Amino acid sequence: MNDATRQAIEAATFRHLVQYLREHTEVQNIDLMNLAGFCRNCLSKWYRAAAEERGEALDYEQAREIIYGIPYREWKDQHQQQASKEQLDTYAARQPGE
Repeated sequence: MNDATRQAIEAATFRHLVQYLREHTEVQNIDLMNLAGFCRNCLSKWYRAAAEERGEALDYEQAREIIYGIPYREWKDQHQQQASKEQLDTYAARQPGE
């Protein structure tokens, strides 16, 4: 596989992941963090960093809107649920030094 094909496949896979997360708002960020060690906000940070590495100016809020599909504040108001004690405990246990 050549680099251009690999990059096209990786880009398509990333777009699919982002679309999936946009459609499955019931999947909370804390659930993602507890299961996979990353969440939508992590993707936003990675997106911003990749843009900056390529000389593109993009702030964190712009990157979050790209990942969430709407401004983060709107997504949070519409979809974010209060984390349970169990979710918070699981998250805390996964943190280094805890």
